[in-house]
Amino acid sequence: MTRARVLLVDDDDDLRDTTARALHLAGFNVEPLATAGAALALAGPAFDGVVIAEIRMAGMDGMALLSALHEVDAGIPVILVTDHAEVPLAVAAIRHGAWDFVEKPFVMPELCAVLRRALDHRGLVIENRRLRAVAGKRDDVEARLPGRTQVMVDLRYRLRAIGASDADTLIIGPTGAGKEVVARTLHDISPRAGKPFVAINCAALPEALIESELFGHEAGAFPGALRPRFGKFEHARGGTVLLDEIGQMPFDLQAKLLRVLQERMITRLGANEPVPLDVRFLATSKSDLAAAVAQGRFREDLYWRLNVAVLHVPPLSARRADIPLLFRHLLRESAARHGVPDREVAPAHLLALAARDWPGNVRELRNQAERLVLGLEPVEIAAPGGARLSERMMDFERSLIAGAIAAHGGRLKPVYETLGISRKTLYEKMRRHGLDRRLILDPED
Repeated sequence: MTRARVLLVDDDDDLRDTTARALHLAGFNVEPLATAGAALALAGPAFDGVVIAEIRMAGMDGMALLSALHEVDAGIPVILVTDHAEVPLAVAAIRHGAWDFVEKPFVMPELCAVLRRALDHRGLVIENRRLRAVAGKRDDVEARLPGRTQVMVDLRYRLRAIGASDADTLIIGPTGAGKEVVARTLHDISPRAGKPFVAINCAALPEALIESELFGHEAGAFPGALRPRFGKFEHARGGTVLLDEIGQMPFDLQAKLLRVLQERMITRLGANEPVPLDVRFLATSKSDLAAAVAQGRFREDLYWRLNVAVLHVPPLSARRADIPLLFRHLLRESAARHGVPDREVAPAHLLALAARDWPGNVRELRNQAERLVLGLEPVEIAAPGGARLSERMMDFERSLIAGAIAAHGGRLKPVYETLGISRKTLYEKMRRHGLDRRLILDPED
């Protein structure tokens, strides 16, 4: 009897409950869900199960859920449930990565057979990733946060160390650097990986309903509260809460958050009895929280409560040597997402990218990759300014060589042939510029 989870997503309550009971009787560990969003909160790269989704649902349907899940992890098997009239749509979904589809009314033994094959496949995928990690090969953390510069090596080391713990963590970095990717990775490599991951944008919480949104309420707690409702904290029970841009949280709410962090209890609006809260808190900030404390905009006690496990996500300017590798990684992701062949990148293009400033960091670089994959007109890349001619020439030469090494997959012979220099000259220039082809070479090559 398999204990890997099966997420059953259907907005038809009767059909969902009936199917869940039948699968339970067949020995499957089923979690019935009414919305696609609930499945997205549970299924990440560490998820070891299968998703069954009705192809027609209100809001996000099965096709949209398939696409969203495969952006998180293309290896998650998704089985779509369809009516006979929708079979052509289901076949199209197979071409876009669905594991299989079943027609309603389905025969339970057939559904169980499809499920077992999908679960066996997922188990092999998870085990293969584990063995690659044990063997020192590229693991899921490096796949999400690629880069061979020292700042990225250090970030991944600290992330793995913190991820195995249950410590609340503060993630600091500029806009677009990948703070939410780091947070999601922390969740997915933690013991809480199979539980919800709930992200809360602290800057967008509605002022009038902020406490109800976070803590929930009982019926009659305020006008319009007709029935009890879980808040976001309670919805994440057993899992992880991400407080995105915590520096933007209203000052009076910070005291209540501090109490929750200390006591791991919440009290719904209109209730007297506290509710135990089993969650891990992650918080991100693009600003200096210490400065916010000095200016009276952030509570000092909350700052020190969060400032135990800290991860610093570097800007792209601090890992410029990673740009060729990272851009190729983003190109592959984008090509897979849009279902088009991988795009080859000329050394001259990588040179321009490596020489450019990226104020939007990885997010801006990802947009550039999207435009290239979609065949849109590339944005004109301006030459960097503000430096002496000799410095700019050195930067140009370094970027040209780094781009050529990345473009040729780390093979040095085509690099010096393309650049029209001797092998000895290439080695000398690589030493002068501090270039190591292992820092530029994509580890998948």
